[in-house]
Amino acid sequence: MEEEKLIKDFIGDITMDSVLILGGAGYLGSRLTQTLLKENYKVCVFDKCLYGRSSLISFVCDENFSFIDGDVRDDEVLINSIKKFNIIINLASLVGATLCNKNPIDAFLTNHRSAQIIKDNLSKEQVLLFNNTNSGYGQTDGKSMCTEESPLTPISLYGKTKCAAEELTREHHNHLIFRLATIFGASQRPRTDLLINNLVLKALKDKSIVLYESSFMRNYLYIQDYCDAVIFSLKNWEKVKNKKFNLGNDSINCSKLDLVKKIQEHIPCEIIKAEINSDKDMRNYIVSSQKFYNNGFKCSYDLDYGIKELIKMYELIDVPVNANY
Repeated sequence: MEEEKLIKDFIGDITMDSVLILGGAGYLGSRLTQTLLKENYKVCVFDKCLYGRSSLISFVCDENFSFIDGDVRDDEVLINSIKKFNIIINLASLVGATLCNKNPIDAFLTNHRSAQIIKDNLSKEQVLLFNNTNSGYGQTDGKSMCTEESPLTPISLYGKTKCAAEELTREHHNHLIFRLATIFGASQRPRTDLLINNLVLKALKDKSIVLYESSFMRNYLYIQDYCDAVIFSLKNWEKVKNKKFNLGNDSINCSKLDLVKKIQEHIPCEIIKAEINSDKDMRNYIVSSQKFYNNGFKCSYDLDYGIKELIKMYELIDVPVNANY
């Protein structure tokens, strides 16, 4: 009890709407920052800005926005920062199998070890949200339904570090876990390497899409639906706290071939089937998000909406090379 009092005294006069987004300058973080500010949260972005700071420029006119130039691998800076906010959203990651394989030590420190530091230095009152990846389910037959009770059997280093971080986060008294589908849509920090974003770009530039593993099933989620799910959770915390949820749009669980056919409805292009590559995470699964929907959340955006948005985004980007490589 004495230790909890000391921590509370140290934290001081934090308010119930103060949010620290670790990795807030990235693809998800920058769009989430925008959404939280619109909902009148006080938002501080903590990021080393590996991909630049331009994603944050539009927020500087908002008095509720602030920024910490920080790296989650720096224990002292991380610990001092997380103690000042009552809501911590951990988006700090080296994202993707390719990037993690190129930087295995940084992947461990950023994705895994930082989760240990965060968990060990929060008070019980502080809220902690963590995003895992559905690739943690590993290789399946593409027919069985993955629920939150399905075993996590990650294949890639990326998946392994994220699942280890989820396990650590679940030890915190006041947490929420999302296991995310493949996100799509525009952001202040665009990404062109995410599957739907990349296929729309190829259709626009090449007028053709070379498709491998075309029958593999994947689940998807429009980026604003993710942001809205975070807002929903914060406003309904007692319903969702200390639970894990798959988060995707179940209405667009589909094969890669079906996905490309949908893109064809918006962008005339040729589909070329060729087994020239393979998914390093072997993502071939059907994932149910019904457990989260049962709390009252509904996805609001479909594939058509996201594809139209991506087309507009690519019209504004001269050389769209933004990717986690």
